[in-house]
Amino acid sequence: MAGEELILAAVLIVILVLVILRAAVKVVREYERLVIFRLGRLLSVPKGPGLTVIIPIFDRRVLMAAVKVVREYERLVIFRLGRLLSQPKGPGLTIIIPIFDRRVLIDLRVVAFDVPRQRVVSRDNVSVEVDAVVYYRVYDPLKAVTEVQNYVQATNLLAQTTLRDVLGQVELDELLSKREDLSKRIQVLLDNATEPWGIKVSAVTLRDVSLPDTMVRAIAKQAEAERERRSRVIMAEGEFQAAEKMREAAMLYGSAPSAMRLRELQTLTEIAREKNMIVVTNTTAAGDITGEVASLTAAMTRKGDKKE
Repeated sequence: MAGEELILAAVLIVILVLVILRAAVKVVREYERLVIFRLGRLLSVPKGPGLTVIIPIFDRRVLMAAVKVVREYERLVIFRLGRLLSQPKGPGLTIIIPIFDRRVLIDLRVVAFDVPRQRVVSRDNVSVEVDAVVYYRVYDPLKAVTEVQNYVQATNLLAQTTLRDVLGQVELDELLSKREDLSKRIQVLLDNATEPWGIKVSAVTLRDVSLPDTMVRAIAKQAEAERERRSRVIMAEGEFQAAEKMREAAMLYGSAPSAMRLRELQTLTEIAREKNMIVVTNTTAAGDITGEVASLTAAMTRKGDKKE
């Protein structure tokens, strides 16, 4: 293994020397002149004609290809002669070999994208249109580059498919009333599916559910019928409670006829408050009422005298 590594290193050095020589040696024709900028400064005399040698390391294009500043939220995945390096570079100043290295810059921040509006047929055969928002981030840059060709497009397409599959298995009432549970279910499925790609799906939000006009009118009628049913139930419960109280009052009046007489007198008093009304009662009944009231009054008076 050590011998193979030495041979590979020697081959790399030879190739690098050849590339440097190719970049350093330039043949200038008789009718051409080579103007050179060294570290940004113009040399006073142009080169040529003939064989001209320059310093390729000071070439601006070479420096731009060799030096890369990686931000705090970025990582640089490098392929050296087609082989993936074990660790991504960054953050900070990163130097690569321009000829042998190919770099891929990966953003580690949370990405939010809109899932295009999807037409879904629920389990009870109702057609609705649903759109959602998916939040994800790359936690393993190496897998995001090597395991999938385009992780952004793949995640978007997978989110659309998962959204249709999950919402097609529920009824309309569950879709309208249990959005949080459905969002959590979609998020778990997406997270499990994108984990081999080095992607973490943190949240999924169902943003809007659009219903056909006929279904909106049907739901409105259903809600109106439900409110009517509740009002009728409340009225029936009130009548039942009133009947219970009236039954108890009738039993009480039946056990105490004098209380019934007093109630009649109170009713007559309330009626007599109206000056323009004439109340006609049975004389015998009125006499009986007067006698009973007088006897009750006398009894109450005697009871008070005894206490004193």
